[in-house]
Amino acid sequence: MRYLKAYALAFIVAAPSLAFVSTAQAVSECPVAGILSTWGINSAGVFNVASGGACLFPLRIEGVIARSSILHKPEHGTLKKLNASTFVYTSKAGYVGPDTFSVQATGKGPTASGTSVITMTATVQ
Repeated sequence: MRYLKAYALAFIVAAPSLAFVSTAQAVSECPVAGILSTWGINSAGVFNVASGGACLFPLRIEGVIARSSILHKPEHGTLKKLNASTFVYTSKAGYVGPDTFSVQATGKGPTASGTSVITMTATVQ
């Protein structure tokens, strides 16, 4: 019984530190098909994700991102902005089918600058 109490106390003491684990460390990158263009040109892509699953969606446009935002939220999941260049998509548990979202990013690259809208379609399986 004494060991059980010690184990429970150790778990309670350690549990708060588990909340500080970064979302980025717990999720892998979305396997995106499609090409993200240069600044000022809109683009689109597709990826697969498990129902209830999550993945990182990093913006991969050459240059510097000045700012970004969620333009259109997904209907069957959530999209969270981690920083100016990375988002996390999480599909709703139990949902199977397509889900679409858009992010808007403004920046400057070696050959162009401007604002781009990136529309992504997730196939939730």
